Amino acid sequence: MNDYLFQNRNSNDGDKMSYEIEIIRKEQFQVSKWSGGTTTQLAIYPKSALYSERNFKWRLSSAKVELEETIFTSLPNFKRIIMIIEGKLILEHVGYHKSILKSFDQDFFSGNWMSKSFGKVTDFNLMMSEDCDGELEAIHLEKDQSYLISINNKKEYLHNLQAIYCIHGQVRIEISSNDEIILYEGDIILVTFKDDIDLYMKIYNDEAGKADLIRTGISFNTI
Repeated sequence: MNDYLFQNRNSNDGDKMSYEIEIIRKEQFQVSKWSGGTTTQLAIYPKSALYSERNFKWRLSSAKVELEETIFTSLPNFKRIIMIIEGKLILEHVGYHKSILKSFDQDFFSGNWMSKSFGKVTDFNLMMSEDCDGELEAIHLEKDQSYLISINNKKEYLHNLQAIYCIHGQVRIEISSNDEIILYEGDIILVTFKDDIDLYMKIYNDEAGKADLIRTGISFNTI
């Protein structure tokens, strides 16, 4: 069982819960095999959902592609964004478009499409149902650099998730002056903002080495 850390914080008026924090350390992830390599599930919503049953609202994962040519699993009624962490991938969506992706390049496509890939890579994946909005962003911080994420909840959604996956290095994350988290290499933090208020996250690299991160933003409603 994963040892999650939950923290609830209140908005400034003290009446409403404004966000929830979940930290998952790298040693807590489970790795599974698939036809082209291995996949590490980083997070899924709801937590009781099973990828095999396609009953999730969204899912974050990282895969190692170990074959030169693979065919993506069909995921009807889901949207997908893939970002390359390491390596080079040629991604062909039959009848749609073709992409050549290097480290931290990304591609958005439908799970309904027949998609083939060429190349051995490590990648990061966002899968989400069609009623979600989502985005990926690569963040690179040298020593003493910082990065600000402003949270503006979309009124048509109940929740806004911001996830930070630490690929290389170590960072300190401040959440609206209330919480401070240290994220180590291989860890992920999920911050779910639940109210229609403006908050922020600020990421600091206090270490000597460079930090490479992937930020995921997902707006969604509960199932």
